[in-house]
Amino acid sequence: MTTDMNMAKVLPRLSAELKISAGQIAAVAKLFAEGNTIPFIARYRKEAHGNLDEVQISQIQERLTYYGELEERRAAILKSIDEQGKLTDELRAKIEDCQQKAALEDLYQPYKPKRRTRAMIAKEKGLEPLADAIWGDRLGDAAVQSASADDLQGARDIIAERIADMAEVRGLVRQAFATKAVVKSEVVTPKPTEPTKFEQYYDFQEPIADIPSHRFLAIRRGQKEGVLWVRLTVDKEPLIEDVLAIVNRERGGRENEQVRLAAEDAYKRLLAPSCEIDVMVEKKLSADRAAVEVFAENLRHLLLAAPLGEKRVLAIDPGIRTGCKVAMLDETGKFLVNTVIYPMQRTAEAQTTLATLVQKYKPDAIAVGNGTAGRETEAFARDVLKLMGAKDVMVVSVSEAGASVYSAGEVARDEFPDLDLTVRGAISIGRRLQDPLAELVKIDPKAIGVGQYQHDVHQPLLGAKLDEVVVSCVNKVGVELNTASAPLLTRVSGIGESLAKRIVAWRNANGAFRSRSDLKKVTGLGPKAFEQSAGFLRIRGAANPLDASAVHPERYALVQTMASDLGVDVAALVGNAALADKIDVRKYITNDVGEPTLKDIVSELKKPGRDPRAVFEKPAFRDDVTTIDDVHEGMTLEGVVTNVTAFGAFVDIGIHQDGLVHVSELADRFIRDPAEVVKAGDRIKVRVIGVDKARNRVSLSARSSPSARKPGGGYSSGGSRSDRGRMDNRPRRPSGGGGFVCNPFANL
Repeated sequence: MTTDMNMAKVLPRLSAELKISAGQIAAVAKLFAEGNTIPFIARYRKEAHGNLDEVQISQIQERLTYYGELEERRAAILKSIDEQGKLTDELRAKIEDCQQKAALEDLYQPYKPKRRTRAMIAKEKGLEPLADAIWGDRLGDAAVQSASADDLQGARDIIAERIADMAEVRGLVRQAFATKAVVKSEVVTPKPTEPTKFEQYYDFQEPIADIPSHRFLAIRRGQKEGVLWVRLTVDKEPLIEDVLAIVNRERGGRENEQVRLAAEDAYKRLLAPSCEIDVMVEKKLSADRAAVEVFAENLRHLLLAAPLGEKRVLAIDPGIRTGCKVAMLDETGKFLVNTVIYPMQRTAEAQTTLATLVQKYKPDAIAVGNGTAGRETEAFARDVLKLMGAKDVMVVSVSEAGASVYSAGEVARDEFPDLDLTVRGAISIGRRLQDPLAELVKIDPKAIGVGQYQHDVHQPLLGAKLDEVVVSCVNKVGVELNTASAPLLTRVSGIGESLAKRIVAWRNANGAFRSRSDLKKVTGLGPKAFEQSAGFLRIRGAANPLDASAVHPERYALVQTMASDLGVDVAALVGNAALADKIDVRKYITNDVGEPTLKDIVSELKKPGRDPRAVFEKPAFRDDVTTIDDVHEGMTLEGVVTNVTAFGAFVDIGIHQDGLVHVSELADRFIRDPAEVVKAGDRIKVRVIGVDKARNRVSLSARSSPSARKPGGGYSSGGSRSDRGRMDNRPRRPSGGGGFVCNPFANL
């Protein structure tokens, strides 16, 4: 965070960057300084910051952190230059006025400790006076006239480094690379003999300013895997002239041949390689940030996927050679029994075993992992249910992403120390169906699989963002205090890993929490932690019905006043929408509580503890489509969106690899961002438009028909709706204009 001394300088800049008032930013900074979390600030301190949402608050935190790091670096640079005895008033002013990290480093460049350079060697040979004479246009000096070719080269080395260290020159060259350079990629020699996913980049170029993040990351991956050779190119001749113009102005003299040669050498040897690296790194970070935002949105939708709820589930982790691991869970997710069946080898025996389990435990659903043999296992389970006449038991395919990470991890070992990890995996699959959020929080978010190139982006950046999303989702839904696992409690605002374990230990030793105030009995859970967490924790069946709602304990007295004014007790008010509608929020506005918070309270009183997630709907895969060999052009299938990217959406159609709906095939109208029309978890109808078995690729379309869009990006009458292929009726954001790409994989 920035220091108070610099907030006055930072606030106007932040306000312009984020389009948020300086007063709101200052309020959020103060709340952070007081130890408040993003979910708490967003939900329970709306009056303080003017009703900003979590995204805006997170952006403020990110930029405050940036400027805080900038201040630390500025102080370190000033100290370093001062210790060298080279800190002038003019230089100090420039450094203190600098508001960008790259520009700050440019100012520091001449004073950075360097490895032994050619310029240093030349200075050791006593050639700096010769360099000064050339720099000062004193070409008639005897030293210059008598200098050997080697001496002139050494003098030019000194001048070249002097030029490369000029902040204005470095800024100019870096800016030119950032705005005018072209990314070029070529296939390495020898060319791969087998098909690769990088073939469209074997002879490719695109301006770095225009290349989308997903394409840049694809090229970088091709480079990392040794398939592509990648470089930045820029027209150097005019750039060198611009460098010379700055140099000659700084020298206060006219151009001479030695200075020109030194400038050309500085550009080629020192500036271009360095600036190319800087720009490529910055572009990579920019692409990473864009990709991480996409991954975060995918994770958010996965975590907030509709839960089956408190239903009995029989979970199956499919397998061929080692068999299918089966685990039975009760309505709360409690593990009851497990076994192994071999549907592919010992079919009759497996049928009998499964039928016996269904008859004895009466599951509401059978959850089948979507890994190897998943589709075959689903078909087997349906056949058994059909033979039994068990029409009310649904069979649901559940993503296995990250299940193996959980089953072999510490959390699973703590939960089920006596069970084999394969059984733990089956339990996780079943619990994911019951409550995706509660189960997925036990897994490192990066192991869930949230997008293309997720392993190529900066992992600390990805990890921090995904953790932020998990925390946001957990607090958005709320957590049942008496059943929550320690990993789930860890994500609650104000509760870390240590406190979560203490809460569970207290619950195990003392029984269920009877009220939110009981939390204060947990060792180490002080007033601040209680303030931050209490509103997000729920206690169903508590004596005070507000303990099962999102109303914060600090507002219980206010709700009591509302109830008294209506002539009822709190219990009669909570859950009574008709009574809640009679509350005039304006009557209760004070300096401490404003209309936003009061409206939240009234909304919560109408539907206390409401789960914001959608109602569960079972996807319907075709039983005759289980592998890519079963997929043919022209087929219409129903699938589930697994990932949304900048170039389209990946859809699970019931085979072992997802199909891709390119952005140009997602809607009858033009859309720029796939997130305008789909999100992870959506059920969607698609048509197969291409099958590439060699590369395991299936191309899909969600458009109503191939002719729905006119050539050139126009639209036929009646084909303008973007949601013809969708299974729900959520509203869409407006879209922009542009062109189309025919090959769905062309811009990967």
